[in-house]
Order: sequence, then structure tokens, then C-alpha cells
Amino acid sequence: MKLALFADIHSNLEAITACIAHAQAMGADRYAFLGDLVGYGADPVAVLDLVERYAAKGAVVVLGNHDAAAMGRPDDTLNAHAQAAIAWTQTQLGDRQRAFLAGLPLTVRDDNLLFVHASAAAPGQWIYVTTLTEAELSIRAGNADYIFCGHVHEQRLYYMGADGRPMPFQPVPGTPIPAGKHRRWLAIVGSVGQPRGRSNKACYALADLERSRLTFFRVAYDYDAAAQKIRIAGLPERLARRLER
Repeated sequence: MKLALFADIHSNLEAITACIAHAQAMGADRYAFLGDLVGYGADPVAVLDLVERYAAKGAVVVLGNHDAAAMGRPDDTLNAHAQAAIAWTQTQLGDRQRAFLAGLPLTVRDDNLLFVHASAAAPGQWIYVTTLTEAELSIRAGNADYIFCGHVHEQRLYYMGADGRPMPFQPVPGTPIPAGKHRRWLAIVGSVGQPRGRSNKACYALADLERSRLTFFRVAYDYDAAAQKIRIAGLPERLARRLER
């Protein structure tokens, strides 16, 4: 089984379409969407409808903080640009999209796998896992062989060492990483729709569960088209430039 892991799509239809096509070419036969389907970008309805179609076929989907905000749940951690995008997104969603978001869980557990948007230590508090301490708390709270999450918008990997302490590992895109079940793993798969760091390529990861391997990918997509849609929608210019940098 090859499980494609997508997080932080943020209403970027061009990016998620490219990542799904790439995952299918790599042999993916199962899909998980790790929250923040909306926010920032200009295609919330198209993205939600796409993800809902995959959910109907058995894909895992969990709630992210931008998704919760789009449903009217207060989030004072969002900056002014994010809040502007959420306010606009709320004007775009129909009853079907709202119902889909309203039904999303904070976590999904599937045997030895745990899917969550942010830290498994407190899923609804949207804690960023950016330190070894936060990674350890998430791994211990998750109590799973593999925890898959997003929220950070960068690709990172942690595992519990033989001494019981968390160890960081920086993935190299396209390079498979042995991830045996004798350890516990926390994979932060990066952002599909608003990637950060030095590359504007979209991020996702692929878990080969039969071979116990994780591979992180960066995928080229038409970011110019996505940025232009943001401008046409009247969303903050910074959100368009962030895709183009």
C-alpha cells in the first residue's frame, strides 16, 4: 500500500492537482488530507469538492485551523492576511462545502497510523511542532507507529531513538527513508498550497507501508496561475507574492 499524504492545500487547486497526479504516477493507492483545505488561496470550492470526492472513495480527511475558522470558530492566531482570506472564503462556500467541513474530525486513527493537522498532544489547540520537545509530546500522545501531520508548512521528520528521546531528520526530496516499525515516527509532510522555505514547489509525502519507507516530494506546478487567481479575487497581494517568490 502506498499512501499519499497532503497537508495545507489552502485553496490552491493548481498545486493539489499537480501533487495528486505526481502521487498517482508514483503508484499511490490511498490518500490522506491533513487539514487546512482552505484559506489563503482562491479556489476553496473547487478544492473542497475535489477532496470530498476522494473522501467518498475512502480517503482520510481531518480538520485544520483554517478550516475551523472558515466555519466561524474564532482563531486569534491568524494574522490579518489570513483573516481576510477566511472572510472571503466564507462568502464563497455553499451549503455542501460547509457541511463537509463541519463533519471533519480532528484526528483519524487507523490501526498503527494517526492522522492529525497539528500536534497530537492537543489536536484542537493547533500547536506547531517545531522543536524536539514538541515532537516528543506529539509522538508520546499519539501512541502510534506513524503520526502524519502538517501545519508547519515545511517538511520535517522525527523518530524516537533507542534511548527513548526524539531525533530529528531532514528529508531530502525524492529520497526514500527507511522507517521501520521498531521506532515511532512523526512525519510533517509540508504544504501543498503555500510551501515555505527556499522553493515554491508544492510539498507532499508518500508512505510505502508495506516496505516501511517514507519519501518526501517537491512538485512543480503553475504557481503563476494560482497567484493570478488570488489577485483577481481581491485577496491580499502578499498571498499571491508568497507563491511566486
